[in-house]
Amino acid sequence: MKPVIVAEKPSQAKAYAEAFTVKSRHKTHIELANSQLFPHGAIITWGVGHLVELKEPKAYDARWNRWTLGSLPILPDRYEFQIAKGKYAQFQAVKKFILSASTVINACDTDREGSNIFYSIYYQTGAHNQKIKRLWINSLEVDEVRKGFANLRDNRKDLMLYEEAKARQISDWLVGMNGSRLYTLLLKAKGVEEVFPIGRVQTPTVHLIYQRQREIETFVSEPFFEVEATFTAEQGTYKGKAKAKEPKREIIQELLRSHGIRPDSPGVISSVTHTDKRTPPPQLHALSTLQATANRRWKTSPADVLKIMQGLYEKKLVTYPRTDARHITPNEFAYLKDQVGDYQQLIGHSFPVASLAPKKRYVDSSKVQEHYAIIPTKKIPTQAVLGRLSPLERNLYEEVVRTTLAMFHSDYLYTETKVTTDVNGLAFFTTGKTERDLGWKALFQRSKDEKDEPSLPPLRNQESVQSAIDIKEGKTMPPKPYTEGQLIAMMKTCGKLVDDKDETDILKEIEGLGTEATRSGIIETIKKHGYITVAKNIVSITAKGRVLCQAIEGNLLASPSMTAKWEAYLRKIGNGEGTGQHFLENIEKFLVKLLEEVPRQLEATPIDASLVPPRQSKSRGSYQAAQVAPCPHCKTGMIIAHKSFYGCSNYKNGCKQTFPGIFLKKKLTPAQVKLLCTKGKTNVIKGFTANNGNQFSASLELENGKLNLVFT
Repeated sequence: MKPVIVAEKPSQAKAYAEAFTVKSRHKTHIELANSQLFPHGAIITWGVGHLVELKEPKAYDARWNRWTLGSLPILPDRYEFQIAKGKYAQFQAVKKFILSASTVINACDTDREGSNIFYSIYYQTGAHNQKIKRLWINSLEVDEVRKGFANLRDNRKDLMLYEEAKARQISDWLVGMNGSRLYTLLLKAKGVEEVFPIGRVQTPTVHLIYQRQREIETFVSEPFFEVEATFTAEQGTYKGKAKAKEPKREIIQELLRSHGIRPDSPGVISSVTHTDKRTPPPQLHALSTLQATANRRWKTSPADVLKIMQGLYEKKLVTYPRTDARHITPNEFAYLKDQVGDYQQLIGHSFPVASLAPKKRYVDSSKVQEHYAIIPTKKIPTQAVLGRLSPLERNLYEEVVRTTLAMFHSDYLYTETKVTTDVNGLAFFTTGKTERDLGWKALFQRSKDEKDEPSLPPLRNQESVQSAIDIKEGKTMPPKPYTEGQLIAMMKTCGKLVDDKDETDILKEIEGLGTEATRSGIIETIKKHGYITVAKNIVSITAKGRVLCQAIEGNLLASPSMTAKWEAYLRKIGNGEGTGQHFLENIEKFLVKLLEEVPRQLEATPIDASLVPPRQSKSRGSYQAAQVAPCPHCKTGMIIAHKSFYGCSNYKNGCKQTFPGIFLKKKLTPAQVKLLCTKGKTNVIKGFTANNGNQFSASLELENGKLNLVFT
C-alpha cells in the first residue's frame, strides 16, 4: 500500500514533492510515482495549519454560551475537538487517505506544534493501528528531504511532544475562557465597557511593558555635576574626567578648591597603558537574535521577520527558522566550509579564511537539540534569484550569510589605551581605542548607533599638559521604552526582572516568556487586543492595557514566574517526565483560586473607567454615546463622546461646546477631554502632526471654548 505523507501546508507539500517524481497533482493531494524510497508510490496531502480545534464552551454546556460570573468556572469533564471552520473539505480528503493507509508519515513542521497539528488531525479521523513515522529535517533542499525520508524516525518522541503541545493548547484555552470572562465582567461592573482577553503568556508580557512605562512616568530626574577637562599635549588634545559625580555644584567646587585647581591648572600624565584586545566573531543566529538584529537595523517587526524567514526557508535558501539554537553540528559545518568561497562571492566580499577547523563557539552537537542555528543552505542562489528577492528578504538572507561567514573570519583586533592625568593630586581618567584589524566586522555595515571610543594622540608618561577644566552639569535619565526587538529580548531574559532566585533560575532554564516560535505572535496578539501600540518602533501601553494591569496587579497572572513554572512542567511532559493530566489538574486548581480571589482584589482596586474610550456597538455599527464630563461652557449639560467628536448634551438649548475627535491627526481620548472640561488643560500629549509632517508633543488648553497648543 502507498504510504500517506501529511504535510502542514500546501507549500511544504510542494517542496517535498520536488524531491521525487510526481505522478499527478490534485486540489487536495499530490501523488508520487514509484521510486526507490517509495516502491509503490506515495500520497502527499496537507493540512492548512490547524484543521482541528477545541470546541467552544457552549458545545459542552448551554450555560457557558452567555458571559456570566455565575456560570464560571468553565471546566469540561473532557476536552473535545471539532473541524475548523472553512476546512471541512480538506479534512475529509486527509481523513480518506489516512484511513486507507497502513503507514502514515508525519511531515508537519519539525516542532511541538507540528506534532500537535498532525495528531489532532489523525485522532479526529478516528484512525487507529496505522504505523506512524516521523520526518525530521531542518532544510527543504532536495537532498535533505530525500535523506530525511530515507531515515524516518519512530513516533515515540513525537507522541510526547504532542502530549506537551496538547496540554499547552488546553491550558491556554482554559486560562483564556475563564480569565477573559472573569476580568471583563468584573471591570464592566466598574464602568469599563471593554472585552479584556487574558492569556497565559500574553498577560504577564503586557504587565512587563506596563512596568517599564510606569518606571519612565514616575522617574524623577535629578541633576548631577562632574569635572571634565580638555588637555593639550605636544601632539594633540584629549579629554579626561575625574571620578567625582555629585548632586550639588558646591561639592565639586569644594573638591577643586581643596586641590587648588583653577580652570587652567596644568597637569602631568602619570600613567599610559596600552592593552591589545580582540573580539571573536558573533555566534550564529537563533530566531530571536535575528529578530532583534533586524528590528535594530531596519525597524522590522519580529512577526514580519518570522514571516519572511519562513518564506526564505520554503525557497530553500535558509534552514529551519523557528530555532532557539546558536550552534550547528559537524555535518552542517562540513558543507559550509566547502562553500565559503561561494558565499563570499554571493555578497561580493572576499577575505582570507582564518581557519577551517570547527570551533566550539559555533560547532557543538551537545548544544543542538531539535534544530540547529539558522544558516544558509547548500543552494547558492544566482544573481537573478537574488534580484527577485524583496529588499527585506535580501537584507535578512545576507544577514544570515554574513553571520555564517564571520565564523571563518579573523577576530576584530584593537588596542585600548588608558591614560591617567594628574592635576594637583586629582586624577583625570581617559580611555581611547585604536583599531588594528577590522576582521569579521568588515562583513557588516557599521550601525549609526554604534559609538566609537575616541582615538588618542601619541602621549608620553610624565608629559606635561595644558588644561581647560570645567564643571559639567547633567541630569539622570529615565529608562527608555522598549522597541519591538528589545521586547523579544525582554521576553527571553525576563528572569532579570524577578527577585526570587528559584523563580529566576526557572526563567533562565526555559528562557523566559513564550518560545522562539511564539514570541512574535504574542506581540501581535497583544497589539490586536489593543493593550499596546507600536509607533516608530517604540512600544507603548494603551489606556486599555493600563486598566488591565491595574486589575491584575499583585496577581499571579501578572507574574512571569507563573508562566515559567508552567512552561518548565510542560517541558517535562515533552521529555516523558510528566503527564498532561497532572498539569491540567493544577491549571484547574489555579483557576478556581483565581475565581475566589480576584473579585475581592478588584473590589479594593480603584479603576478609572474614563481611561478606556467607549466601544462601538457591533450589532448595527452605531456608536454608544458615553458621558465624559460636565460641560465647561453651559455648566448644565454633559459632554458626550460621539463617533467622531465630543459635544454637549444641551445642544438643543443652544450650547455649542464641542471638541474634535481628532486634533492635528492625533485622536483625543475621553480622559484628555475630561481634563479639558475639569482642569482646562491636558497633560503633555505625544504625536501631534504639523502641516509639514513633523510630529511634536504639547499640552492642550481650553480658552473661550477653543483649543490652544501649549508648549513646555
